[in-house]
Amino acid sequence: MGRKPSNRPTSFDIAYRAGVSQPTVSRALRGSKSVSAATRERIEAIARELNYSVDKNASSLRSQRSNTIALLFFEEQTPDDLKINPFFLAMLGSITRQCANRGLDLLISFQKLEDDWHVRYQDSHRADGLILLGYGDYTLYKSRLEQLVGQGTHFVRWGSVSDDNLGATVGSDNVGAGRMAGEHLLSLGRRRIAFLGQADEHYPEFADRYRGLCEALEAAGIAPDPALLRDAISHEEMGFSAMQGLLAEGVAFDAVFAGSDLIAVGAMRALAAAGVSIPDDVAIMGFDDIPAASMTSPPLTTVMQDLKRAGERLVESLIAQIEDSDAPPSTLDTQLVVRRSTAGQTAG
Repeated sequence: MGRKPSNRPTSFDIAYRAGVSQPTVSRALRGSKSVSAATRERIEAIARELNYSVDKNASSLRSQRSNTIALLFFEEQTPDDLKINPFFLAMLGSITRQCANRGLDLLISFQKLEDDWHVRYQDSHRADGLILLGYGDYTLYKSRLEQLVGQGTHFVRWGSVSDDNLGATVGSDNVGAGRMAGEHLLSLGRRRIAFLGQADEHYPEFADRYRGLCEALEAAGIAPDPALLRDAISHEEMGFSAMQGLLAEGVAFDAVFAGSDLIAVGAMRALAAAGVSIPDDVAIMGFDDIPAASMTSPPLTTVMQDLKRAGERLVESLIAQIEDSDAPPSTLDTQLVVRRSTAGQTAG
């Protein structure tokens, strides 16, 4: 885009006329399913009008793959300087193994969201596609996804799976997991269940987990209490602050479902400092099953996400885009891991 037509038509000239990227033109002219029918028809009509014909030799060269995938972690500014959630580090092993199984090289990079990182990878042919992990506020991240889609970049991300996702997304059944967490706490006789996590459009995974909890409460005839919802992003200090605020307000609660294990660990610290017994006074559980979850005092009940399949699905979904084939299912089941922070004894 931005390049004026020349005497000898090229795919860039078609892109200029069609208002799309050159990679989109290339995919459209080879019949890729990743380009909508309307866009493909518009591009084909312009190609006919310009008497454009595909240079088979050049096309063959351009279609050569690097057999490399770029895995990008995104930096988040946090009070404790922990910029990558340990959950994503644990997922890294699965992604690496799946790339090795498929004969692919893996580039790993730490990025700032505002940088033009896509230019250094697929756009420069260093990688055939991108896997995106960790992004913070989704409302800020969304504009970058729209840019990638418009440029025809091959990418897949880990996050909340919904019908309006931009690009390919792989993630857990967060609503079902939240419902499972709520049912577990309710089965223990807990009725005043607080949720720690920013459950809105900025953090849709937390929003889905909270929605599942609310469904469990409503099924038990309990109206969710907005006073028991406290914002926190996935960092230990945020969990500590959120719990301190809840305690300071004197709101009655007998259980806590934290949107992540890091939030739960911080909340446990605040409860211990306030002399609140876990689980006798307050049962608490988290989400992710990071290694630290089994080492807290008491060990933390949590929801385990399937890291092995997560890595496999991310790689396979990206390969499906690159090869223009059908993608695997994008939503993964979760598993409840019960420990003493809710049960009073180790049950799993």
